[in-house]
Amino acid sequence: MSVIPSPLLFTKMHGLGNDFMVLDATREPILLTAGQIRQLADRHFGVGFDQLLLVEAAKQSGVDFNYRIFNADGSEVEQCGNGARCFALYVQGQGLTMKNPIRVATQAGIIELTINNAGLVRVDMGVPKTRPADIPFIADGNSNFYQLDVAGEMLKLAVVNMGNPHAVLPVHCVEQAQVQRLGRLIETHPRFPAMVNVGFMQVLARDVIKLRVHERGTGETLACGSGACAAVVAGIRAGWLDAKVQVLLTGGSLQIEWGGDTAPVLMQGSASKLYEGQWVASL
Repeated sequence: MSVIPSPLLFTKMHGLGNDFMVLDATREPILLTAGQIRQLADRHFGVGFDQLLLVEAAKQSGVDFNYRIFNADGSEVEQCGNGARCFALYVQGQGLTMKNPIRVATQAGIIELTINNAGLVRVDMGVPKTRPADIPFIADGNSNFYQLDVAGEMLKLAVVNMGNPHAVLPVHCVEQAQVQRLGRLIETHPRFPAMVNVGFMQVLARDVIKLRVHERGTGETLACGSGACAAVVAGIRAGWLDAKVQVLLTGGSLQIEWGGDTAPVLMQGSASKLYEGQWVASL
């Protein structure tokens, strides 16, 4: 059963071109069905977005807000790094909090968001998980890379959970990578029981990579914060990257830091408010 205020007030935001519809459910509940989210996500007949972000009042002690994320296909996911940066600017801009840092509960756990004097947002994304069972990914044993048969082609990939599941494929040139075809096939591969986000990573130097990401339930986006974190973790574990890396995405760049082992991954980048609106059509 859906619960929808009328009119439905929203804010459109983006993090490096990864765009979001943000809803404030701190004052009254908002419950949308998958079909209603798909209608809102439609770029011709709706608002249009990669993900919908729902800001809720805290439901546990020690946090300031609850944060829910829905893909354009209506499926709910555990984490979104670009969305987290938008979340921080949204709750401050709407006067919902003046705290800094801001502690937020997600389905993947608690994250901490800090806004610096330049308006950039630093996100503590937590400790990455790389065991196959934690992705989840079906494999015998643990390794930095695995072989995956995709439509008869053997691909080399790493797996990382950054609060949501990621596969990372090293490529020679991201511009020539078959992101649409391979991304869709890997996303729904039976060895990923919960499906997976798929990153295509080109290493330019020990502190710079290029990255394109096919996000599950959405397709290729202009940027993916958790995907950038996963790619850097995979590159550091392989010995290719240093602890601080600039990630060049189609929509812009992110700074990612990881000290290895049980250290949290830190992501810093920009976020922007585009406009505010209200949905008055029937859902």
